[in-house]
Amino acid sequence: MELRVIDKTDEELRIEVAGEDHTFMNVLKGALLETESVVAATYDMNPEQSGGQTDPVLTIKTDGTDPLDALGDAAGLVQTQMGTLRDAYESAAGA
Repeated sequence: MELRVIDKTDEELRIEVAGEDHTFMNVLKGALLETESVVAATYDMNPEQSGGQTDPVLTIKTDGTDPLDALGDAAGLVQTQMGTLRDAYESAAGA
């Protein structure tokens, strides 16, 4: 996965997430919204209205926490959730 920082301040981050689609972006956005320091999280992926943009642009706004730290926390949450899903699947498949 390739990330490109478009804009970063102390409370906001805009990054392009190359090669991803709505499936991953919705999972990441959901994890961001569950992260305590995140005030808002959204992404845009509309090539027709964005001058040819094909990769999603993720925007994160925080309560003053470094948005890169918030992104790291959300990525850890996604990893935990996927591990829980994998364990439940393996348990059900082995039953």
